[in-house]
Amino acid sequence: MITAYIRSGYKKIRKKLRFLGDSKKYTLFTSKDIFRLIIPLFFEQLLFILVGSADTLMVAGLGEASISAVSLVDMFNNCVASVAFSITTGGAVVTSQYLGAKHFVRARECAKQLLVVALAMGVAVFVVGEFFMADVVRLLYGKLAPDVNEAVHSYFRITLVSFPFIALYGGCAALFRVMNRTKVTMYISLVSNIVNVIGNALLIYLFKMGVAGAAAATLFARFVAMLIIICMMSDRSKSIYIDFKKGFRLSLQFVKKMLYIGIPSGIENGVFQFGRVLVLGLIASYGTREIAANAVANTVDMFGCICGSVCCLAVVTVIGRAVGAGIEEQVRYYVAKMMGWAYIGHILWNIFVFALTPFILMCFSKIDVETRQLAFYLILIHNGLGMIMWPSSFVFPCILRSMNDVRYTMVVSVGSMFIVRLGFSYLIAGWIHSGVLAVWIAMVFDWLVRIIGFYLRYRSGAWVELAKLKKKA
Repeated sequence: MITAYIRSGYKKIRKKLRFLGDSKKYTLFTSKDIFRLIIPLFFEQLLFILVGSADTLMVAGLGEASISAVSLVDMFNNCVASVAFSITTGGAVVTSQYLGAKHFVRARECAKQLLVVALAMGVAVFVVGEFFMADVVRLLYGKLAPDVNEAVHSYFRITLVSFPFIALYGGCAALFRVMNRTKVTMYISLVSNIVNVIGNALLIYLFKMGVAGAAAATLFARFVAMLIIICMMSDRSKSIYIDFKKGFRLSLQFVKKMLYIGIPSGIENGVFQFGRVLVLGLIASYGTREIAANAVANTVDMFGCICGSVCCLAVVTVIGRAVGAGIEEQVRYYVAKMMGWAYIGHILWNIFVFALTPFILMCFSKIDVETRQLAFYLILIHNGLGMIMWPSSFVFPCILRSMNDVRYTMVVSVGSMFIVRLGFSYLIAGWIHSGVLAVWIAMVFDWLVRIIGFYLRYRSGAWVELAKLKKKA
């Protein structure tokens, strides 16, 4: 009955907005194909998040200082990883468009260039981070409590080593998603997650290594994941494979196309994540309790965003192939279809997350009651309003980027982050005397501005020319 109601409502919305043409004409991806693409992606993302959140959950027994340290470092690490993934996603978009146009040789060459760029970025981050780690911590977070500061440096130094592994894995995973072989990355994420949890249990509790043990377990788990996926990328039976025997050479032709999409997207995501790091500095100025509450809420909210994040990954394959086929009406059809799937999945999943939230908060028994209560309020703000706002704010720009419309999304995202989220955070903090609540309230205003900007862009039709689409199917 519920399924019938959702389906009926979706048809009414589709008819009212007139987004879709005759769906029988478009068989590039059937609903069954999209379902097969999304389900393994869902479990992959769930397991990927567990690898990161396992550190926070398993150091919870060490106290608020350890939780705060892991949260602070992970926020920075996610910022840098987001830039790397965005640039590799640029290569995935180009590769997907080549596959849609049936240019398989070019697709394979683009894939090879993607891995070269990914490895270079990962090594660069490690080297720069190792030399300037103390300056980065001091610049971003100011003066921390001595116990938090010591834990931050310990966790940071070890996790820096994993960036080349993260970059290579991210590039290969993007290529497997382009080939619609998401089960591969799902199984690798499962192995990585098991390795990380076992490593955490041994190093944190048996060998008493504290946050350094959590970092070492994560490092080894990421290395295992990278090694497995690199080996699988050499399989010649796939439409895209990497011939490692022929070596690697930079091709400016492919790198230029890749970076045309990847650099604006990388700047957008990097500035967005960097803005989050800056507002975390505001939260840190209000004390360890607010940092810990923010860390707990982020752990739950990452789970709440899984379905939306899955659709962000899936649109690269679906919309990228549709753009490669070159038919405007087909692209519009899949835009509406993917947004419909994003909203339905995101809403249903967040209802489930809400039901589990009290049990998740019980895992943080070492945190005082007031901190857990503050974290619960933050979860209400994010996951409650996120049900109706998150897909339009984050999935839709992924769709625009898959249609080569990258500069506009960058300007809107960067402008909204600094003017709305960052600016409002400091204004509201002075009013309500809470850094963490101010940041999360300002986040909602940021979502609203992004939604308006992206909707107006799609209505303008400017993306049609950028994607070089034909008007008639």
